[in-house]
Amino acid sequence: MGRITASRKQLVGDPVHGSILASKFINCLMWDGKKSTAQRILYDAMAVIGKKIKDAEPIDVFTQAVENVKPNIEVRSKRIGGASYQVPMQVSKARQQSLAIRWILMAIREKKGRPTHEKLAKELLDAYNREGAAMTRRENVHRMADANKAFAHFAW
Repeated sequence: MGRITASRKQLVGDPVHGSILASKFINCLMWDGKKSTAQRILYDAMAVIGKKIKDAEPIDVFTQAVENVKPNIEVRSKRIGGASYQVPMQVSKARQQSLAIRWILMAIREKKGRPTHEKLAKELLDAYNREGAAMTRRENVHRMADANKAFAHFAW
């Protein structure tokens, strides 16, 4: 008889807040396997957010910022009869989260000249207030989907 083993890893939250979302964000922020550096960047950004917003917990601001950036709909290319159409489609929950995290990280990596934790804090505060580069990206994706809704009947 063989042993029965768990096929999925247990999701573990980050060490400070116990948030799975923060843990995923740290893993996406991490560069060259330097997890402690990524954690320090996120927690320093949370400290900056805590100083700027007194009435809300920084982890709640972070969670709401990611929630605000999540796209509901996106366009996907579909090839039909030799022509490619941009077909608007619903976005799954897992993809919404990964796109939101990716867009926030892209926004902070495009900015130059300031420490990463300050750029991250600024972008998270902007996303919390429905502003900033990541929110602009989300709005553009929604606008594209709206412009191409005539092709929605091609959705698979």
